[in-house]
Amino acid sequence: MRNIALKLRYRGTAYHGWQVQKNDVTVAETVEDALFKLTGERSRVTGCGRTDAGVHALNYCANFRSGTSIPPERFPLALNSRLPEDISCLAAVDAPEDFNAILSCVKKEYVYRIRNTRIPDPFERDRAWFYPSPLREDVMRAAAAQFVGTHDFAAVRSVGTETKTTVRTVYWCEIGREGSLITMRICADGFLYNMVRAIMGTVVYCSEGKLDPRDIPALLAARDRRLTGPTVPPQGLYLSRVWYDGAVGAMMAAE
Repeated sequence: MRNIALKLRYRGTAYHGWQVQKNDVTVAETVEDALFKLTGERSRVTGCGRTDAGVHALNYCANFRSGTSIPPERFPLALNSRLPEDISCLAAVDAPEDFNAILSCVKKEYVYRIRNTRIPDPFERDRAWFYPSPLREDVMRAAAAQFVGTHDFAAVRSVGTETKTTVRTVYWCEIGREGSLITMRICADGFLYNMVRAIMGTVVYCSEGKLDPRDIPALLAARDRRLTGPTVPPQGLYLSRVWYDGAVGAMMAAE
């Protein structure tokens, strides 16, 4: 059996997240159905993370095992003809036997997009958080910088999937602005449930004057979710980059 890794991109608006569920349409279920149509085999797809309902992915990695003889270079076109228009396979590669899309992941980057303007854009209704009140990028940058490093992130974690530890290392957390579009880029060795959206909510609270960026280290140390900012809406969140070693890493890094 081959272990095949896929590089995917999807718009999450129509899906109840990545993970297969009993009563809701998900990205993983849709990909598995397309693979069955392509290979004639029922394959379980392992994804690099559990994106929530309405969350998007610019670059997503998944792997599955199959006896198919289809060459990796032919997979994208063959699979895309069986996928809906809001999911696309960008590339495929034969992965090592022990490769696992979630366990082999080195680090991930998410992007959160805020359209900060008084006039909403109907074409971005499901692709950015519309926020009409003024936001101060200087305060947001100061707040975002406080999350960089190795910390216990229980204070910005929603109740959800259980983990052995809530300690994570954030490599960068940066705020940028182009016109009315504010973006936060955050990269870490792993993320807790709703961690990025809660960090963004905390950063926005700082811009509004409800929190001070200098208080964030103490808030993290308190490990109390009630003390930090809200969990912002899902439609502004994108999984943007995923890092691996070896052939899968080269596939994910390629344009």
